[in-house]
Parts: sequence; C-alpha cells; structure tokens
Amino acid sequence: MSEPDIAVLRHGVHGRPVTEYADHLRERLPDQDIRLARTPKEERELVAGAPVVTGIEMDADLLAAAGELDLFACLYAGVGHLPVDTFQSHDIAVTNASGVHGPNIAEYVVGAILSVVQGLHRGWQQGQRREWQHFNTGELQGSTVTVVGLGAIGEAVVDRLAPFGVETVGVRYTPEKGGPTDEVYGFDEIHEACAGADFLVLACPLTDRTEGLVDRALFKTLPPEAVLVNVARGPVVETDALVTALRRNDIDGAVLDVTDPEPLPEDHPLWTLSNVALTPHNAGDTAEYYERVADILAENVRRLERGEQLRNRAF
Repeated sequence: MSEPDIAVLRHGVHGRPVTEYADHLRERLPDQDIRLARTPKEERELVAGAPVVTGIEMDADLLAAAGELDLFACLYAGVGHLPVDTFQSHDIAVTNASGVHGPNIAEYVVGAILSVVQGLHRGWQQGQRREWQHFNTGELQGSTVTVVGLGAIGEAVVDRLAPFGVETVGVRYTPEKGGPTDEVYGFDEIHEACAGADFLVLACPLTDRTEGLVDRALFKTLPPEAVLVNVARGPVVETDALVTALRRNDIDGAVLDVTDPEPLPEDHPLWTLSNVALTPHNAGDTAEYYERVADILAENVRRLERGEQLRNRAF
C-alpha cells in the first residue's frame, strides 16, 4: 500500500465527527491521498509515512513513529499542549487554527452583551419560576466596551459592535500598532483601559502576562455597573476575586464561557450567583469549524509545494 499524502488523526473537535474534516480536505485537495485513522494502530501506521499530519495533538510517542514528517497542522488555535521541543528538534513545522473562531465567538460576545442589556437572563430565570414581573432594562448605544486582545477574535468583536454606537477600548501587547478600537492601551495600562468600561471582554490568549490579569485590584477599578465577558481562558481571571466582586456588587455581573477550574465543580459558588451566566466552553463551536481549518491546511499544502512561508505557522 502506498504512503498517504495527509494523515488525519482520529480525534475531532467540539464533538463533531472528524470524518467531516477529512471530507472537506478531499474536496479542496482532490489530487492528494488523504486518509483518516480510526484507531491508535492506524494512527501510528499512517504517521509513519505521511509528510503532513493533522489533528488535535501529537504526543512524543506518536512523533517517534513519524517518518519524514514536514508539517503538523493543529486543529486548535493554541499549541501549548504540544511537545514543542521535540517538533523543533526534528525540524517539523507546526501550524494552528488561529482565526477560525473569529465570527462565531464574536457573535457569542455580542449576544452575551445584548442579553445583559435587555435582561434576557433575568427574564429566563423568572420564566423558570413562572414569575411575571416587569424589570428595567437598558440599551447598548452609548456604552463603553473594553476588549482585551485584538487578535482575530477581538477584532471580530469590535467589528460587530460598530453598528451599535458604542465606544470601544482595546488592550494589546503592542499598542503602538493601533487597532480598530477608538483607543488602544498596553497591558501595563490595563487599569486606565478598564476605568470607564461598561463591559470588559476578554479575548486574549493565556500567557504568563495574562494569567491572573483580572484580579482584585482590577475589580476595584471597574465601575460597579460593569459586566465581565470571558471567552479567553479561565485563568485570565482570578476566580476567588471574581466571586468576591460579584457577591459584593463590585461589578454587576459576568458571562463566562470559560472558568478556572474547568469543568466547574458542582458545588462551586459561581453556579449559585444570579448575576452570572455560564456556558461550558462552548463559544468556539461552529458548524463551519472544519471547513475553515481545511481551508488553512489546503493553502499550506500548496505553499509547501512551492516552498513558501506557511500560513498560521506557530513554530
């Protein structure tokens, strides 16, 4: 049997069958021999001969089975879970899925903000109790939204907020680059960026710099009417500080797609707070996910053939 051009590992994302991903790749690369592994044994066999492998992860054992591997195309935007040193020592390029989440996560953020402004979460809670009671709502126009992280997701959030007549403030590592927001600050100016925020949206990667970024001190800076929306990673927020701020009304509420710890234990206080809405790390899910990552890999296969720089290269 001939060796495959591309090996697709068996584990998919967001509970969606990885066969869909393989099918999208075949549509885009009809001249390539694309094979999907169904078992650990098949993964090792396919990896041994494929110059391109794609999936969620390749651990050291699977890497040891690889032959002349040129590229591992990771299906995640983050690659911190991969054995970076091993890939680099074998001169294997690694690409990520950065950018594929922009539209869907931005829609989640806008939906979360609008649900807070219009009191939809409160209305749902009252509906569960069959309680017909009017309550006051607001409007988004004229609000200030601070977005931490101006990558693909952060920029998509800002773009979708533009028609609502809000003022936007961005926070990024290199503020001198500017951005799509009305103002741009660096991480060392996070308090200045948050002092007037009605909504604080976290869309940044988890790094040494961002871990614990939203702490007790920042909750003191945020206005009491502010609402936190976290679609980044749970550890960007100090959870104990968040619970305290919510209980003391230091902020008005939070919409959390990610938490620390995760999954959130059943007895955690965040489950019981009426001013918190939780989703189970679900904002990244979209029916378009495999199509978008297939677009990236198909383009990179052509770039490999031409000896060009790879798109979304992580290292």
